[in-house]
Amino acid sequence: MPTTTQLQFLGHASFRLTTPEGLVVLIDPWLNDNPFVPETLRHPERADLVLITHGHDDHMDSQLLALLARTGAVLVAPAPVRFYLHQQGLPREQAEPMNVGGSIVVAGLQLTMTRAQHTAHIDLPDGTTTAPHESVGYVLDLSDGTVLYAAGDTGLFGDMRLLADLYQPTAALLPIGGRYTMRPLEAAHATRLLRVPHVVPFHYGTYPTLTGTPAQLRAHLTPADGVTVHALQAGETLELHELL
Repeated sequence: MPTTTQLQFLGHASFRLTTPEGLVVLIDPWLNDNPFVPETLRHPERADLVLITHGHDDHMDSQLLALLARTGAVLVAPAPVRFYLHQQGLPREQAEPMNVGGSIVVAGLQLTMTRAQHTAHIDLPDGTTTAPHESVGYVLDLSDGTVLYAAGDTGLFGDMRLLADLYQPTAALLPIGGRYTMRPLEAAHATRLLRVPHVVPFHYGTYPTLTGTPAQLRAHLTPADGVTVHALQAGETLELHELL
């Protein structure tokens, strides 16, 4: 069983977090038929908690209900996403209701839902959409001293400074692709607002329109910023406690 926090990048915008207690947290698991995730990681048999930042189909898998049924994981998601999944058959006791600004302990983990600057919806099989909503982010406070800020898809917003004041994140997952989220320019400034020493970029390089790169992010940072960029490859794991 792990004694420190491990972060595995699954691909595109999906992550697997293993807590010091051995709990498995999936963040935005788009896994089924995802060409950016290694085949061996697409069908997890173990998950204790699933965090959804928004309902876009590159963040919320079409087989999410099957994953939740298979693993028994607890779901946390923006309210319209949660309501939609309940309508599709998710048992109410398998989801934790919360909203932006709220904090709960779920599966033994201290979790806070934050705002994100990104509009979203859920795509339906017939080509229409439903459940328009605002995206969210999460702050996860781990027992080994790791404080992880998972921003989700977002633009830059000034209240990131408040997240730094309140939670002192030790690592952040930030999108850098541009067009639909921050570019490296804005992501670099986000690190300054967050005062975070370690950043794992995501949501880049998987589609032609997502042109931001970790090299560009590093170019917008200076030694005085004190930020290390960890550009993980799909399947690669980072020991977050070692970064403290």
